[in-house]
Amino acid sequence: MKIRYIYLSFLMLGLSSCKDSFLSLAPISSANTATFYKTSSDMINALNASYGSLQSAGQYGNYYVVSEIPSDDTTPVLSGSVTDQDEFDKFYLRTTNPFLAARWSDGYRGIYRTNAILDRIGAVQMDETLKKRIVGESKFLRALMYFNLVRVFGDVPLVLKEITDPNDGYNYSRTAVADVYAQIIKDLQEAETDLPDRYTGADLGRATKGAAKSLLGKVYLTRKQYAEAATKLKEVIDGGVYDLLPNYADVFKVANKNHKESIFDIQYKKGSIGEGNGLPNAYAPENSGNSVVLFGGGGNNRPTADFVNAYESGDLRKSVSMSTSYVNAQGITVEYNYIKKYLDTPITSGDSEDNFPVLRYADVLLMYAEALNETGKPIDALPFLNRVRQRAGLASKTTLSQAEMRLALEQERRIELSFEGHRWFDLVRTGRAIPVLTAKAQAIGIKTNLTENNLLFAVPQSQIDINPSKIKQNAGY
Repeated sequence: MKIRYIYLSFLMLGLSSCKDSFLSLAPISSANTATFYKTSSDMINALNASYGSLQSAGQYGNYYVVSEIPSDDTTPVLSGSVTDQDEFDKFYLRTTNPFLAARWSDGYRGIYRTNAILDRIGAVQMDETLKKRIVGESKFLRALMYFNLVRVFGDVPLVLKEITDPNDGYNYSRTAVADVYAQIIKDLQEAETDLPDRYTGADLGRATKGAAKSLLGKVYLTRKQYAEAATKLKEVIDGGVYDLLPNYADVFKVANKNHKESIFDIQYKKGSIGEGNGLPNAYAPENSGNSVVLFGGGGNNRPTADFVNAYESGDLRKSVSMSTSYVNAQGITVEYNYIKKYLDTPITSGDSEDNFPVLRYADVLLMYAEALNETGKPIDALPFLNRVRQRAGLASKTTLSQAEMRLALEQERRIELSFEGHRWFDLVRTGRAIPVLTAKAQAIGIKTNLTENNLLFAVPQSQIDINPSKIKQNAGY
């Protein structure tokens, strides 16, 4: 996406992190917004800032901490007494864990921005087609942010209006999961009608009709509304806008961003003010100097031995996604598992160009196969599973039972979508998190007997302290 994120005139809006500013939903002062939201340019700037919020640490900047580290795919680096990520890996979470606090507050800061747009745009004199599109994009973004919050925390406050007085935030308690999902579905259904099929030029990367349909299909799948998921995902497939790229490696090349397989990405631009992707440096091996990436690496989110061994022989995706060693400056091969899917040449540490895929066509094909299988049609699901396998250089599967197809799709999603933030949520969605992780508990080092309580993470203690009469802790914490 070449749209520019606004970091100067708009960054001050909705960024208060003071403890007494509940949910960080109100602007620092009303003066910030008194003369804003008046023109179509203001609305575009506000929308761009909403997209920009997706880059924050608590949204997709550190998304791997809640989406991959709890799974069997990756493990965190430990440095001295720093165990904030290890708590997710081994399930001994503190309610004061800073990654939880960031997940909550950054999510709601982004939602605040979309709510402000939706509340104010009706009064703005502007082109009606553009207005309709901005509304659709805002609803898509709000739905995405709530989807990520509800999957992590369960019941969350459902705030659908701009809050200008911090005291108003104290009126919000946690809304039932079913009601949050109902609003997510409503937002996506409305966004779908307002968004275009494609963009060109400077607007490449904005939310499209296909993005709304794809996310809605994923939401239906999560809610076990399989027939609805199949219908919506088939619309994406039949639309002809997206397709698999012939070469898996091309999906992640910086020079190939926003390609035909990309449905919705978090957009990054190196050399700008805080818009670069930090994952290449975060994921490169510790103490590797410039051997893997300039400015060295943090060793975060390391692939486990279990994941390395999950690849089938001849799978072309393995060398694209990860490596088990590197050659250091002295010419010595160092054994070290690390992610290489997002490698780029940063300008400074943490300033790379790679986009982060949220929705891509391979995901849609596999979700559609899952929806078909769950409606009792494993044979119909086979071609969509096999399209993904064939690109990876693997033999097609033949006749599978429904139970066999479930396991085949679980495996294929694990490998195809590796390190893209899917594995933990896939295991939770399919009811497989507890049996899969329990079977590997000793190897992974899990410190507790997993129960249903572990499928949601703790509500940040800071939010409970702010509003104890309304915000209660999840069971088990």
